[in-house]
Amino acid sequence: MTTDLTHQPAHVQLQALDRREISSRELLDLHLGRIDACHVNAVVTRDDDAARTAARAADERRARNESSGTLDGLPLTIKDSFETAGLRTTSGAEDLAHHVPARDADAVARLRHQGAVIMGKTNTPAYCQDLHTDNRLFGRTLNPHDSERTAGGSSGGPAAAVAAHLTPADLGSDLAGSLRLPAHYCGVYGLRPTHGLVPARGHIPRPPGWITSSDMVTPGPLARHPRDLDLLLDALTTPSPAENSPWRVKLPTAYRGIGQLRVAVWAEDARCPVDRETADALATVEQALASAGTNVRRTTGPVGFTDSLRLFEQLLHATATAATDDEAGAAELAAARNLQDDDASPRAAILRRRTQTHRVWLRANEERLRLRETWQRFFADAEHDVLITPAAPTPAIPAGTRAFTVDGVEWNFFDQTGWANLTSHVGLPSLVIPVARNVEGLPIGVQLVGPSYSDRTLLAIAEDLASLLGGMAGGISL
Repeated sequence: MTTDLTHQPAHVQLQALDRREISSRELLDLHLGRIDACHVNAVVTRDDDAARTAARAADERRARNESSGTLDGLPLTIKDSFETAGLRTTSGAEDLAHHVPARDADAVARLRHQGAVIMGKTNTPAYCQDLHTDNRLFGRTLNPHDSERTAGGSSGGPAAAVAAHLTPADLGSDLAGSLRLPAHYCGVYGLRPTHGLVPARGHIPRPPGWITSSDMVTPGPLARHPRDLDLLLDALTTPSPAENSPWRVKLPTAYRGIGQLRVAVWAEDARCPVDRETADALATVEQALASAGTNVRRTTGPVGFTDSLRLFEQLLHATATAATDDEAGAAELAAARNLQDDDASPRAAILRRRTQTHRVWLRANEERLRLRETWQRFFADAEHDVLITPAAPTPAIPAGTRAFTVDGVEWNFFDQTGWANLTSHVGLPSLVIPVARNVEGLPIGVQLVGPSYSDRTLLAIAEDLASLLGGMAGGISL
């Protein structure tokens, strides 16, 4: 077996294991060899000995014709924000440089329960709080397509590791587009599942040991093929024994085929414009769908972009205050009280959101639930199966920059995730898929959004769409 197997998607690697063409131990060593030789700085903590022990156990199970699950013997990496029992978990923060958890995050435990072999941790900005993946502990993760470009954040390490064939798949996390933006920038598939399907306990932030997590953070998989995301989704929605759960998830799988789809395309909005190459890529997707007989129509979107973003930011800053210490919290309250009523600065807006009363938050949460109902009506009453939007305004921006430009106009750094954040606070399944490359060879993706629990439908659409695009996908292949 050659190292070419590391370039194959996860489901092909699993088939090779099942056919006994390669052992889990051999497959692990191939990936470890690629990590050794790679300079993108995506895998920052290794677990070679424990991984080889787990791979050997998977090989022994296969020899007995037993299996522990859908991922049995498959090597994987995990974003360093997820706690891993016995393996350093830093979330990119210097004050957690020596943190070795006693238990796995729930999502990690589910992957292990399905037989995944955890071979290491992938890089993230400190406490997942940036859209560049860089920190003082491990340095910057490079974009495998262009080392001068960002890999995105905060799941930049996972996306870069998958794109560089260091791992067949990775477990990332998404609160403010931080899984989907790196997937777009690195040219891989990234799924933010329906919120609540995958537990976030053991994800940092919150602090180590906390039971609760942000009410918007959602663990999700990254891979090089939609079928791989489906395999990981199956594992991530199957409770581990330690959870002692009485329920199992069975997501809908009904799909009529791409020619029977009803697709809405939200291609542009003045609040978050896209560059010409991104617009052209989206138009190419529309044309490919139309040529397959798909019912495609443009829409201005089910919600107001500006109002939706305002609500998202209000809820984001509220959930970020949970772990603030008492002294810092008191200082913020004092600073907010001293604000002038007419102060409309970004600092003032953030302070007001971080110190909002519980009553104000309850009303914002009510607005969120009404917004979610509006989205659901868009899919049900307007009879749309899927909405396609840009994944981001541009391909990967230069590393380290704190702004970006569209058609010569400079935009706020955090507007990179404007399209992703349409669904972050309402919890809808959102899938970024690579569809093209720009003239510089940088990947361009689009985002597929569906109603709650349509995750598997989105994955089926993505696979058909990739086949449709064929050579138009700019060299990105399945």
